Amino acid sequence: MSNNFDAKKVAVEEIKERFSNAKSAVLVDYRGLTVEEVTELRSKFRQAGVEYKVYKNNLVKIAIKDTPFEALSQDLTGPNAIAFGIEDAVIPAKIIKDFAKGHKKLELKAGIVEGSYCNLEQIIEIADLPSKEVLIGRFLGSVKAPVANFAYFLSNLIKEKEGNAEA
Repeated sequence: MSNNFDAKKVAVEEIKERFSNAKSAVLVDYRGLTVEEVTELRSKFRQAGVEYKVYKNNLVKIAIKDTPFEALSQDLTGPNAIAFGIEDAVIPAKIIKDFAKGHKKLELKAGIVEGSYCNLEQIIEIADLPSKEVLIGRFLGSVKAPVANFAYFLSNLIKEKEGNAEA
């Protein structure tokens, strides 16, 4: 076998491993970005624990065949990069959307989030969702509010009774 074929087999296995470890994969078209802009984007991804890679489309198609990520095959045209969400499924979409605000040449294409295919509009909706921590905070605040209001009511009632007893 040729060295080129062996190298491609190794690359396909690496791609399969990346996808198997990912909770999400977001596809972007990076054409037109400068080296400095790509470096800045990679830095943001690295800080968030997101893996960002550029692979040949044909190798990706082979690697994702018969996996939950196979739906991305239809979007693998032209130069693409893939942002893999390993720990948080939503963070790659958030970073790309925020970065694209200041860099119009970066384009979101599609993605797979938690096993579901998402087109461009759906990826943008996901990117606009509050983070898990914010949602938990909101939930806890809504659970705590009635209890806090009841405690405040009881406190005022006790103070009022004490005031009436003194008079």
